[in-house]
Amino acid sequence: MAYFKKMRAVQAAVLLGGLFAGLVMAKPAGDLDEVTRSEIADRIKPVGSLCVAGEECAAGGGAVAAASGPRSGEQVYNTYCTACHTAGILGAPKKGDKAAWDKRLADSGSYQTILDNAINGIRSMPANGTCGDCSSDEISGAIEYMSGLKP
Repeated sequence: MAYFKKMRAVQAAVLLGGLFAGLVMAKPAGDLDEVTRSEIADRIKPVGSLCVAGEECAAGGGAVAAASGPRSGEQVYNTYCTACHTAGILGAPKKGDKAAWDKRLADSGSYQTILDNAINGIRSMPANGTCGDCSSDEISGAIEYMSGLKP
């Protein structure tokens, strides 16, 4: 039992000695050369900033996104819908496949139900078909563009 106590004391002394030596031999932060300081500053600098219209930073010449009006059904389709609706991924009705879209309309009962499903998500399709900032009119336009269906 006494042997194990001595071994623990020796292990603790070695550990503390190693930690102390590491602290003593470490290069102090104040000794960094100017190149190293600038490299560190470059690595941790912000990658961007956020300016909201009406705030002081936006008035200082920062770029503020302007609303350009609603996107067309074709624009929404080409940006958000094409990945699944061109190839029919996971059962998505393909663009221009009138029979598939007519079946979808018959199964759902109304265009409004198809639109609601697109807005809220259904089966493998996420809400708004991955377009987080699309309005319901833009989603409707994309459905019309893909399917030829009209509300």
